[in-house]
Amino acid sequence: MSRHPEVKWAQRVDKVYVTVQLPDSKNAKVDLTPDGTFTFSASAGSADNQYELKLELFDKVNVEESKINVGVRSIFCVVQKAEEGWWKRLLRAEGKPPHYVKVDWDKWVDEDEEEGAGEPDLGGMDFSKFGGMGMGDDPMGAMGAMGGMGGMDFSKFGGMGMGDDAMGDMDESDDEEQEVSKPGDQDAAGKSTSEAPSEKQEAASST
Repeated sequence: MSRHPEVKWAQRVDKVYVTVQLPDSKNAKVDLTPDGTFTFSASAGSADNQYELKLELFDKVNVEESKINVGVRSIFCVVQKAEEGWWKRLLRAEGKPPHYVKVDWDKWVDEDEEEGAGEPDLGGMDFSKFGGMGMGDDPMGAMGAMGGMGGMDFSKFGGMGMGDDAMGDMDESDDEEQEVSKPGDQDAAGKSTSEAPSEKQEAASST
């Protein structure tokens, strides 16, 4: 039997922030459709418990401009609204939301306070676009990218930001450290070999 992960949300006039709280998730699959259907599935925990989620969002969304970040502790989505406007709630259905859907007070602002609030601090997250993953206007392309699994496989995005040139980045950082350390070594050597005698010479000449 699948479980529901905790979901936290906040909004601005043009977007909705959705955070799926599931540390160390595996094989995370996320799907977002223009009508506002958000689905998620993944496994987590030592027993590889299955977690699933389906949210019918309040209104239509722009899949192409929506973004996702799969992190170690959570899956964070910036869902772009199809039309700007303040949503009354996250979900289309009226009434009390499910117990696992909660307000993200860290990112929340009231409608009349939004103008001066700006964007929340996202901690340098590396985002991938939903629309760039075969989920655009081409349904056959979307099915091809999804592999017929009914959702996008984002399990590999946790390592994004390193890119294919990961070793190159590491080599460059090593070079920078070496370059930083060399002047210090030269200074130390310089003081012991050249500056020290010159100081003695000055002292001798002054006496």
